[in-house]
Amino acid sequence: MAVAVAALRSSPERVLPGLTTGSILPQLGPVGELELAGWDVSPSSLMQSLARHRVLPADLWGPHEGLLGQFEIRDAPPETLGLEERVERLLGDIEALRRRHPHHCPVLVNLLPACGQVDLGRFERLEDLYHGAGLSAVPDLAYSMAAVLSAVPVVNFTSNPIEAPAIVREAELRGVPMAGRDGKTGETYFKVVLASALRARNLKVDGWYSLNILGNEDGRNLADPHRARGKLANKTEVLKGVLGYEVGEGWDAPSHKVHIDYYPPRGDAKEAWDVVDFTGLFGMPMSLRVNLMARDSVLAAPLVIDLARWVAALKQAGRGGLVPELAFYFKRPLGKDPPLRFQDQLSALEALERALGPRHEKAVSGRGRDTR
Repeated sequence: MAVAVAALRSSPERVLPGLTTGSILPQLGPVGELELAGWDVSPSSLMQSLARHRVLPADLWGPHEGLLGQFEIRDAPPETLGLEERVERLLGDIEALRRRHPHHCPVLVNLLPACGQVDLGRFERLEDLYHGAGLSAVPDLAYSMAAVLSAVPVVNFTSNPIEAPAIVREAELRGVPMAGRDGKTGETYFKVVLASALRARNLKVDGWYSLNILGNEDGRNLADPHRARGKLANKTEVLKGVLGYEVGEGWDAPSHKVHIDYYPPRGDAKEAWDVVDFTGLFGMPMSLRVNLMARDSVLAAPLVIDLARWVAALKQAGRGGLVPELAFYFKRPLGKDPPLRFQDQLSALEALERALGPRHEKAVSGRGRDTR
């Protein structure tokens, strides 16, 4: 993510073609005028982290070392503090960053690791959240609260359920857009595309087996079944929403299986296998095999930039609360009646683009070739 932002500023032609918003949202100004700041629990610098995790080779991020060193990474509030104290500290940080970048529209993108699932529906007011028991299990809750109270749009790229009703209500009152949940980067993206195509042809899906292996920090974190529960649920439930029925109805056991395994040798080079069993005319069985070999962070970074741009534009337009039209980007899209099939998600994006303003005629297209 940091390298993509740095490259946008110094070599935009290397990043713009990979964005879905490269040719739209001209009201935000040039795409390359992005800044990056945030919080981290690690004392390592961005360059040290890039060298250690080896997500990108050094010859890709090395030329941007000067810019990477300028990005402000603050210490995360210690988890020993109570929720209210953490929110207060983050409010101060956000105000300081606003003073440093007075001409930018701030956006909070939640990229924290998956955590255990906590029911936040019982909290009707923000004050209730401050005194709720067990909320330390959701460390990103403090960030979303601080962002909304600061009128900063929120993108929840994680599977963590930070969209408590009290926070969403506050976002609606303050005109703060919230987009989420759980970024749809690789295997689930293609699952939605394939499932939409099968439904369009009236081909009945009898079973779908998905296996994902990855060896980065996300994979290590998801090796904990408690932390993986929300991610697995999102990857599983998306299929029923697209197809309109439960896969494997009539079998004596569920036939939509999703597994995530931590496999250290792969690092950030994620691999996924999908086996799809379906029937056609006369109930004749057929099957499809998909093998995806991808890079997790490389797929995610452009979507994070796109989402930050979308919610910044929505903030300018006075939109507040959950944004179901951004369902294209998420495994579990939130808001009222979010589109679930692939073609409906694209149509919703196009309608949102029209509502926000005209296409920039001289920008580089993020949906295809240069349009100049």
